[in-house]
Amino acid sequence: VAVTGLSISGADADNYTLTLPILQASITPASLSVTGLTANNKVYDGTTAASLSGTAALLGSICTGDVVSLSGTPTGNFDNKHVGSGKSVTVSGLSLTGADADNYTLTLPILQASITPASLNVTGLTANNKVYDCSTAATLSGSATLTGVVAGDDVTLSGTPSGAFADKNVGSNKSVAVTGLSISGADAGNYTLTLPILQA
Repeated sequence: VAVTGLSISGADADNYTLTLPILQASITPASLSVTGLTANNKVYDGTTAASLSGTAALLGSICTGDVVSLSGTPTGNFDNKHVGSGKSVTVSGLSLTGADADNYTLTLPILQASITPASLNVTGLTANNKVYDCSTAATLSGSATLTGVVAGDDVTLSGTPSGAFADKNVGSNKSVAVTGLSISGADAGNYTLTLPILQA
């Protein structure tokens, strides 16, 4: 750092020469950030991938005449794959380019979005016809099976299925609601179970 602006004066000044110091200091990069992006909510799919909307733009003070631009394709990732609200989404894939890019650092945003539970269905059950018996009880046939589980997830169907007609009265193709089943396992919290409505 060259120092200027100083001189000597006085009756004996001519007997001296003034040597101004060369000092040292650092110039650290100015910070630029990214604006214009939002993270989208999604249904649980077993991955951390997050889709982004909007157009990325630079935010911050760029010196007049500096050549700095934003390049790359932004990608988003949730902090983990599990269901949750207001989860952090990190952005990557963007960088600075241009002749003056080294004078700046780029801070990528941390966005927020939610992962909602995926729906699991039960297949393999049928409701049996019956003779009127004053009750809504319905017998079921078959074996209950889960559909929709992401490969590798620990989710198990448990319980004993039971069926109930919508009412006790005689009729054809009556709705039969299934109850008595639930899901468990390390990844069960990422799903909701939809029990079937059968007919008999």
